[in-house]
Amino acid sequence: MSGVLSGFAVIFVVIAIGFALGRTRVLGEQGEFVLSRLVFFVATPALLFDSLAHADLSVIFSPTLAVASATAFAIGVVYFVIARTVMPRPVPEATIGALAASYVNSANLGIPIAVFVLGDASFVAPLLLFQIVVYSPIALTTLDLTTGIRSGSWVQTVTTPFKNPIVLAGVAGLAVAIGGWTLPAALTEPFRIVGGASVPGALLAFGISLYGVRVLQRGVAPRREIALASVLKIVAQPVLAYLMGRFALGLDGHDLFAVVVIAALPTAQNVFVYASRYQRGIVLARDTALVTTLASIPAIGLVAALLA
Repeated sequence: MSGVLSGFAVIFVVIAIGFALGRTRVLGEQGEFVLSRLVFFVATPALLFDSLAHADLSVIFSPTLAVASATAFAIGVVYFVIARTVMPRPVPEATIGALAASYVNSANLGIPIAVFVLGDASFVAPLLLFQIVVYSPIALTTLDLTTGIRSGSWVQTVTTPFKNPIVLAGVAGLAVAIGGWTLPAALTEPFRIVGGASVPGALLAFGISLYGVRVLQRGVAPRREIALASVLKIVAQPVLAYLMGRFALGLDGHDLFAVVVIAALPTAQNVFVYASRYQRGIVLARDTALVTTLASIPAIGLVAALLA
């Protein structure tokens, strides 16, 4: 439990700094906008390329990958279907909501929690791979095609994923890892340095966005959607991860504990960055990230008490 609290403390401190920046206007009126674009177009692609280029493929392609990918995709589909049929919501908002309900904070919070609670940061690598190489391209392609002015031609549909910097960086990094290539330090070091701004940049932008707003504000926040996304993220996804890991893959002990903890991680701040980039579902992404971050503390504590 102390490891859980330590991991969350790091995150909350950086978010608090972002809130202070927003309150003091140190970065001006466009601070959040500039930081979000910096994270989306520069820092995150650099981080993903550097991380995947040096990844251990034997760790990435493991049972954890199967559980992480299947549960995230299943929960995202459940939210999307409910949002489109029951609520109903436009495709862009339903897509952001699906991400909010299933896109795990594998970097900003996943790495600290993996270190403090699981004892090994590599446990989050499979989920990171799935979200980068598969999940993000699907979601971002959907957002590209439903929020911009498109001709609707098949050429654009096919090439859209390859115009996104995050997708491009993920594919390039994975190609380097699979090819077994060793790049010179003079080439990889700039990616490492710039990529180091991704996690704090996303957290700072998230903190700035919290200033001057009321979370779950009546008439502004889509409360039903936030509640649905939060319950799916903090309750349904860990339960599904346990069932799949225990009964479908036969995991037990520390491996089972790890996949459930990873599934119980909150919504990634990257979802807020994506929402800001496409100007759709911003409040949904912001409030769900905050609600799930707070709720994941007792959730992960409960998982630790039951399975550790």
